[in-house]
Amino acid sequence: MSLYRSAVWFVKGLREYTKSGYESASKDFVPNDLEVQVPGNSGIGKATALEIAKQGGTVHLVCRDQARAEDARSEIIRESGNQNIFLHIVDLSDPKQIWKFVEKFKQEHKLNVLINNAGCMINKRELTEDGLEKNFTTDTLGVYILTTGLIPVLQKEHDPRVVRMLVQKLNTDDLQSERTPFDGTMVYAQNKRQQVVLTERWAQGHPAIHFSSMHPGWADTPGVRQVMPRFHTRFRNRLRSKAQGTDTVLWLALSSAAAAQPNGRFFQDRKPVSTHLPLARMSSSPAEEEKLIEILEQLAQTFK
Repeated sequence: MSLYRSAVWFVKGLREYTKSGYESASKDFVPNDLEVQVPGNSGIGKATALEIAKQGGTVHLVCRDQARAEDARSEIIRESGNQNIFLHIVDLSDPKQIWKFVEKFKQEHKLNVLINNAGCMINKRELTEDGLEKNFTTDTLGVYILTTGLIPVLQKEHDPRVVRMLVQKLNTDDLQSERTPFDGTMVYAQNKRQQVVLTERWAQGHPAIHFSSMHPGWADTPGVRQVMPRFHTRFRNRLRSKAQGTDTVLWLALSSAAAAQPNGRFFQDRKPVSTHLPLARMSSSPAEEEKLIEILEQLAQTFK
């Protein structure tokens, strides 16, 4: 990331992604559109699942770590009183596992909303057993397989939606960080930018499904404390609460007002916003986007 982009991103973050940024934006929220009440001791993914469970939704948790996932499921059932919480153990860095899960899910369940919160930010370059870079495989290829595989299930339902939490310039020349110095934070941002592009392309190809991506802001979550300890220590008093970080993803998943928003857009605090920093050359060309889709489809079919 250039010095300019780093500076602009940081200033924008302090102004918009912090607790005060949410408080300012929330003044424009439509009254009674959606009230979010989530506990303060969980990450955004679990907090999102809990709130949907409290509203009576059937929740399918797709998780990698079985012990932690079972604890999360038990906690959600206990706090929501909702027994319809199902657990699926899937490693999103393993394309074969994802395909197996998708085929089984299509036969047994229906799906109204797919929320993708899974993320991987490893600060050194690691390869999966298939020889793929782990961040890319989890954050981009895994998301691609999961979403494309479940689109037929979503299309059967009324008002289906896909929401992904996430931005960097798209780089299709080095998707797996083979030729550039490895920086886990930058790779994570690159993968999230790829997810923005995928969201836009899926919206074009499947207009009956409402696709959206969103930025939760800088929220005080266990993941931030673990992966970015220096950042958390410095800004912890300015970070958003879990409720503030979860607000927009729940709004996009549940609110009727969100379904009326344009398809394929990127949202921040319930509003569609630009995916690019001011004056920064971060847009991707149609050729780059086509190349991304082509590479992902080839890799996905390899493991099907």
